[in-house]
Order: sequence, then structure tokens, then C-alpha cells
Amino acid sequence: MREYLLTLCITAAVTYLLTGPVRKFAIVAGAMPEIRARDVHREPTPRLGGIAMFFGMCAGLLAADHLTNLNEVFEKSNEPRALLSGAALIWLIGVLDDKFEIDALIKLGGQMIAAGVMVMQGLTILWLPVPGVGTVALTQWQGTLLTVALVVITINAVNFVDGLDGLAAGMVCIAAAAFFMYTYRIWYSYGIEAAAPATLFAAVLMGMCLGFLPHNMHPARIFMGDSGSMLIGLVLAAGAISVTGQVDPDVMKLFSGSERNTVHQMVPVYIPLLMPLTIIAIPAADFVFAVVRRTWRGQSPFAADRGHLHHRLLQIGHSHSRAVLIMYFWAALIGFGALAYSVNSASMWIVLGIVFLSFIGLVLLLLPRFTPRAPRWAQHLVPPRYRRRRAATAPAASTPAPSNPAAPAPSAREAHDTCGVAAGVAGVNGATAVGPHSR
Repeated sequence: MREYLLTLCITAAVTYLLTGPVRKFAIVAGAMPEIRARDVHREPTPRLGGIAMFFGMCAGLLAADHLTNLNEVFEKSNEPRALLSGAALIWLIGVLDDKFEIDALIKLGGQMIAAGVMVMQGLTILWLPVPGVGTVALTQWQGTLLTVALVVITINAVNFVDGLDGLAAGMVCIAAAAFFMYTYRIWYSYGIEAAAPATLFAAVLMGMCLGFLPHNMHPARIFMGDSGSMLIGLVLAAGAISVTGQVDPDVMKLFSGSERNTVHQMVPVYIPLLMPLTIIAIPAADFVFAVVRRTWRGQSPFAADRGHLHHRLLQIGHSHSRAVLIMYFWAALIGFGALAYSVNSASMWIVLGIVFLSFIGLVLLLLPRFTPRAPRWAQHLVPPRYRRRRAATAPAASTPAPSNPAAPAPSAREAHDTCGVAAGVAGVNGATAVGPHSR
């Protein structure tokens, strides 16, 4: 565990220290695209944050290769080299897209090639534990197709959710933390060395996200861009593929005792099928909804819009920071809920706790719809959004008559600039709830 934590800290430190110089390089290189219709930020912000994340990953893998225990991962498995090869290819495509805005089909082809490179070097799904059937061995073509599909879906799911400051990095970090605890338990408790590469990938991924988050939290000073979102999506998929298709369930020796005990003991075997889905549950749901929504409208599935889950949270009335925290909450609930259920599936308290936390999450989602209003004697003690609206005064009293009848009437823009924005106005939230938007 000490070596895993040391690898995590080295990855986070290198990523954090490199993000500042990378930001200056992105500004000089002109990687600051104009604000698009679907963007939430209001000022041009440099991209290319994936450069710092990639070199942080390289530093973490290099440090792990020189550690006593983690060195065995590189000696007994070729998966770290496969990950580095695929990550370098997908990172290069992302850097080109951040600078030159390459076509979506070209990016899709690059994602498939990166997945194929990892498959050629041994990072592929060899078998699947199917409930009621057992371990099913896959042919070479079946394993390749399933691996490529999982990589492409995960990369695009993470890329789609990267729409708010700190959202993608934070959600992937939470998912990687749950995945690290799960794979470390398989490696340490059952003594299965095949789970060590996935544990290393999760630790490196956590370091990448933790090192980049301080620069990316709202208001963000730099974006990770496609070079970062596709990179962390690939690393997340690589860990899921490693623990799903490389760990043999028969090694766990769980088939013993009564039939009921066997069912409960087999939960850790079936969890590899569910854990990769739970850690990307929210990004995957956003990805599926986006494809269905755009196809239903007759648009391309890659056409950008403002219908993602984080956009809908802003439309409901949540502030930027609150929307990000709500997405964090649901990601942690799904990921760590699945982890807790894999540890003790027979405990009713775990199920009840998940249900209770889900209820709290629903209340947080609908909070702007039921915004409480403070009584008049407590108006000065609460934020402006909880105060009662004042009754509108007569136009004659609110708008003074011009002293010069020949002077032209003020335009709508001038009138808006000279008056404030009332608290509680629909569509105004967060830092703009008490004043006008800055020019």
C-alpha cells in the first residue's frame, strides 16, 4: 500500500507542477478557442491540460517500475507498456484536436486504433464470468471487439461529461478511488497477482486527477481538453479491462459450501462485470441520452448541444459549484455503493444506506424547485436567494422623468446596465444572483 500511495503522490505532484507551465504554453500556442454556444464559461480559457496529465502518468509509471514490489508488475505483465502505448497515441490525437479541432470521425478512428494497440500488446479480455453459466472463454475476435467497444464507450462517456469546471476530473477521481479499493482487495485478500496492474492503473489515475483539479476547479484557469478527457477515459477503461478479462474467477476458490453461501461468495466474481459499469454509470448514461437525443432530432450523434446532464442541472437553477458537487455525490454513491455491496452483499444495512443516500440525492436535485423563503425578520441573515421578493413599484415612481424633454430615451442596454438584477430571477444563480453580468 505504501508503494501505491507513493506512486499516487508522485503522479499528482508532477501533474500539479507541470500544469502551470503548460497553461502558459497553451496561451502562447493559441490553444484558446472562442467561446461556443454550448460552453458555460464566459472567458476564453486555455486547453491542453492533458499534456501535464500525460507526463504525470509517465512519471508515476516510471517511479513504480523502480519500486521493490511494484517492479514485479512490469516483469510479470506487459499491461503497463500496453497502457503507455495506447495512452501516447490517444494523447497525441487529443493534443491535435485541442489545437486544430479535427473531425469527430477521425477521433473515433484514433480511439479504435489506440484500443487495438493495447490489444496487440496483451491488454484484452480473455474470458467473462457469466452468472448461471460460469467462466466463458472468448475467442480472439470476440475479445478484441469487446475490448475496443469498452475503450471507445468509456473514452466518449468521459469526454461528454467534461462540460463544467472540475467535473470530469473529480468524477473520474472518485471512480478511480472506488476501483482502487476493489482491485486492491482482490490482490491483497485473495493473493491474485493478476489484479496488480489494474490497482496500479487506478492509483496513477487518481494522481493525475488530483494533481490537475486545483487548476481546474471553478473558476478554471485551464481545461484538460480532449487530450486530457480521452486520456483519463482510456486509463479508466484499461483498468476495467485488466481486472475483468485477466483475473480468473476460479483462482478465488469460491465454489464451496451450500448453494446460498456460494451465491453470496460469487458476488466478487460478478462484480467485475458491474464495477466498470458503475464507475462510469453517470457518464455512460449521459452518453446514451445524448446519442438518442441527437439521433431523434435528425442530427449527428457527434453534434454538440446543451442537453447534457450538467447543463440540465444549471437550467434547473443550481449554481456551477453545486451542480458539480451533486454530480460528485452521485458518482460516489454509485461507485462506493457497488464496492460496499461486493464486500458484504448479505448486509441489509448497506442496501438501506444506499436507499437513504439516494433519497438525499433526489432532494438535492430538486432543491431549486422548493427554495424556502425566510421570514421578514430574518431577511438580513440569509443569502439573497432565500429572501422574499419585494413588490414591484409603479413605473412612474421607479423611472424618473427626464429633465430635458428633447433628450432621447435611454436604450434597453443602458437601462439594463444601470439597474441591478433582482435576487431570485429565473436563470440567474450563483455569483450572478446579486448583480448584473460583467461585460
